[in-house]
Amino acid sequence: MKGRLITIEGTDCAGKSTQARLLAESLAASGRPSLLTREPGGAPGAEALRGFLLANTIALDPLAEAMIHFAARTDHATRTLRPAHAAGLTIVCDRFFDSTMAYQGYGQGADRAAIAALIRLLDLTPDLTFVLDLPPEEEQRRREQRGRTADRYERLGPTFLERVRQGFQTIAKTHSERCILIDASPSPSEVQAHLFALTQARLA
Repeated sequence: MKGRLITIEGTDCAGKSTQARLLAESLAASGRPSLLTREPGGAPGAEALRGFLLANTIALDPLAEAMIHFAARTDHATRTLRPAHAAGLTIVCDRFFDSTMAYQGYGQGADRAAIAALIRLLDLTPDLTFVLDLPPEEEQRRREQRGRTADRYERLGPTFLERVRQGFQTIAKTHSERCILIDASPSPSEVQAHLFALTQARLA
């Protein structure tokens, strides 16, 4: 069975981690060996860099931050993604390079051409990318419902978060051959049924 790479993208409250987990479970139950992974992370070195990125309190230049993400991504690709792909697994990854383009490129203003060059250097493109999208009011409602301390991206404010959302939408339109924009407003079970059906159709 040919290995495949499916990525789940979108803003923090869109349900990416839940949908990635449910999709990997559905694929395994349907008889397709699968691997669930995440970014930043997914390999020992990449997880160490994830810890730095999440705990870092020093303001980094946006392109420097993008390059740290790609350092983690390269380790993840080398140690986890490429071997799993070669073994014929269907990989479901919670975030991938589109997140760097959306957050650091569109959101923080890093040089998008430089990020695109890093993407080409990585030389690993998903077979299918779901971009989960939420209207701003629903995103805010979910943030309030979580009742947790805002992360460092949320603290950058609604204007930044809207730039990220628009960035994801632009990415989905620009790369429509692999990206599908998904309304993440319905219940998790409804979204999951939609994603699984689209995945089955694409991988058939």
